[in-house]
Amino acid sequence: MTEARTLGALKSSGFEVLSVRDEMRKNLITKLKNAEDIFPGIIGYQDTVIPQMQNAILSGQDIILLGERGQAKSRIIRSLISLLDEYTPILDGVEIPENPFAPISAQGKKVIMEQGDDAAIRWLHREQRYGEKLATPDITIADLIGEIDPIKIAEGRYLADEEALHFGLVPHSNRGIFAINELPDLSERIQVGLLNVMEERDIQIRGHKVRLDLDIMIVATANPEDYTNRGRIITPLKDRYGSQIRTHYPETILEEIAIMDQEQRKLNLAEYTEEVPPFMSQIIAEITQQARHSPDINQRSGVSVRASVANFEALMANALRRSISIGEQDVVPRISDLPFIMPSLQGKIEFEAMEDGQEDKIMENLFSAAIKSVFDRFVDVNDMEALSLHFTDGIHVTIGESVPAADYTSIIQRIEGLDEVVTKIANSSNPSVRASTAEFILEGLHINQLLNKDRVSGRTTYRG
Repeated sequence: MTEARTLGALKSSGFEVLSVRDEMRKNLITKLKNAEDIFPGIIGYQDTVIPQMQNAILSGQDIILLGERGQAKSRIIRSLISLLDEYTPILDGVEIPENPFAPISAQGKKVIMEQGDDAAIRWLHREQRYGEKLATPDITIADLIGEIDPIKIAEGRYLADEEALHFGLVPHSNRGIFAINELPDLSERIQVGLLNVMEERDIQIRGHKVRLDLDIMIVATANPEDYTNRGRIITPLKDRYGSQIRTHYPETILEEIAIMDQEQRKLNLAEYTEEVPPFMSQIIAEITQQARHSPDINQRSGVSVRASVANFEALMANALRRSISIGEQDVVPRISDLPFIMPSLQGKIEFEAMEDGQEDKIMENLFSAAIKSVFDRFVDVNDMEALSLHFTDGIHVTIGESVPAADYTSIIQRIEGLDEVVTKIANSSNPSVRASTAEFILEGLHINQLLNKDRVSGRTTYRG
């Protein structure tokens, strides 16, 4: 079909141009029949957001995604491109994308009237049929809808001439999808300008009675906090969105970890080898989960999955730095690496109003709660009492971020019963993994009040 270069050739080919909504519905039905992944890379929404998105598309509705930051709203919207045909024909030499069979602008109609079946067409790829704008208070009607073009007036066109207009982002997204991110940040005056676009599908510019029957799907994102904080969506505009879909944070640790694994920047380790014990990944994910329920953290702004991703990257970076400094080849994160994720975590959360200097204490409490939660998944604390009793009679161990893995081997052998627990949890003979596991067990015993802990100059001593 894409070989057709004129309107006449397109007619002869029998090609049918569907509306954007019908096109997306058709392609969604095909993907559902073939059990294809419609929203690749989206994790944790299989039973919630994705079915609602599918229903909205099948019913041909405009969509607004409502949710806190870091809930993949923009990624979901951008994934809608895959539901458009790979190529669609449009009139060539016309300012806005036009259906060759039914042009809507004065310029497009003029081309068909003058050239007929000889009118040139070109094929627009689906990637070019998507427009996006981040809503900011300085956006004008001219940006979104259009404005009189002074250059065209200077060329001799009259103010009443529709061809004297320069169209904005929305008309330029005709025959496609247009997305507005953070819709409440758009001033109410500009939101009013979208009302006709959403319902009647026409536009008005500076008194010009221009009717453009736009073929476009309008989608938007918004944060619930923005309704009362920075702005709001006016009721008539909100009413014009057919579906309002609530997004959410990962509901399970496994989903959080899957997103971490997918989104993290992989380190270029060169000659170094990376291995992450499962409990360390779980601790990073659990820290974020704990933060989402902490009364000391502002929940209105949310704690996004980006916190988990950034924390995991910081954890692995410190593990690499440690391996380089102590001359080891294995990059294995430990409990003693956790303090080094504080800079990344502080940038992802907002604390409630409190006295200065409490932030570090709050984060340490998050770390302890996360470690305890994960520790309880791996061991039965009641079975650990016998191990903790071996620390009586003055026995103590000193570990730290800069202690080589070989030193942990002697610690594991020295404390009766520790080798057995390490072997069970680590399920590995790698000394670096076993060292990380030993730290996990010792810290877990301390948090469960079975061991005492002293911290001095980057070293931690556990004792009975």
